Amino acid sequence: MSRRDRWDVVVVGGGVVGAACALALAAQDLDVVLVEARAPARWSAAAPDLRVYAFAHDSAALLRGMDVWEGVRQTRAQPYRRMQVWDAGGGSELVFDADALGMRELGWIVEHGLLVDRLWTRLAAAGVEVQAPASVEALEQHDDGVSLRLSDGGRLEARIAIAADGAGSTLRGLAGIGVDAHDYGQAGVVGYIESEAPHRDTAWQRFLPTGPLALLPVADGRSSIVWTVPAAEAARLVALDDAAFADALTRASGGRLGALKPVSARAAFPLRRQLADSHIRERVLVIGDAAHVVHPLAGQGVNLGLRDVIGLADSIADARRRGARWDGGQRLARWARTRRSESAVAAHAFETINRAYSNEALLPVLLRSHALGIAGALPPLRNLLWKRAAGV
Repeated sequence: MSRRDRWDVVVVGGGVVGAACALALAAQDLDVVLVEARAPARWSAAAPDLRVYAFAHDSAALLRGMDVWEGVRQTRAQPYRRMQVWDAGGGSELVFDADALGMRELGWIVEHGLLVDRLWTRLAAAGVEVQAPASVEALEQHDDGVSLRLSDGGRLEARIAIAADGAGSTLRGLAGIGVDAHDYGQAGVVGYIESEAPHRDTAWQRFLPTGPLALLPVADGRSSIVWTVPAAEAARLVALDDAAFADALTRASGGRLGALKPVSARAAFPLRRQLADSHIRERVLVIGDAAHVVHPLAGQGVNLGLRDVIGLADSIADARRRGARWDGGQRLARWARTRRSESAVAAHAFETINRAYSNEALLPVLLRSHALGIAGALPPLRNLLWKRAAGV
């Protein structure tokens, strides 16, 4: 049973975005309870998580304010200082360089499991109560709050509830919020590799007719791959022996880093675009993957989710400064409109890029072969593109 009769906020879902949201709102002196179906296993350096993120500066700043980021950075967060993007169909490359942009690094490659582990270690000290394992089975909404019935028979009363429970969000469904979904018919093959040539703190991305291949630098000179291919091809690649996979991957990379060799298990996950119809329904807010699932080609999924959190925390802080209600209906609706707009623009932009470059038709190939070069040859455009992605 909860230690309180009524909470300010109940956050459902304890992944990166949900745990960060709980900590950010607790830092606003709100009483927060986090509900999670399964408490995460402790992260182990000996078992790298196959799921990694290209972590942006504003995401890092959010975690820094929670006393989380330094623990992540010092443990295993690989900075990348360059990003090189090119098309297998030819044309010039698009290069982002930290020195040219006046930055120490463009961002960091970080494991999902490490982020979750370090966020969870801060929950108790921040005053966040955790109820796990527990899941939401029923929702009632009132004019001034919500009531949640949990799988263990307990109930939680709160002023607002936040759905951070993933793409298949139960709480989002209970609130009656629908989704617009599109299956790309693609899957992302992930794993770790060693390369003949050093990665040079560079994130490499090559557009192929079947989808983009990303080689992301990680610790010990290794790289993490995210290889987008049709779903049937993903199943074939995962099933290959290491030698055959190494040969296919080296050819797909154009030999940019020399011969590539797998050094971990491989997995594939289906790719789709999914957008919630709204980020709010009465007293239920939707964030992270529960609100938006986007194509991984730009590595922006977790950053979009954390920007939901940043926007909500900023809205609450602004209300406090003005002596206004932090959970006022118009204020929450304004946050929801802003976040829905940004996530929709991002999702459709990534989808358009993926469609344009995952194409062997002559006209798209001719047009796109010049697009990267044009963007790279215009420093103001290149810098604008990067700052938009990096949150700086």
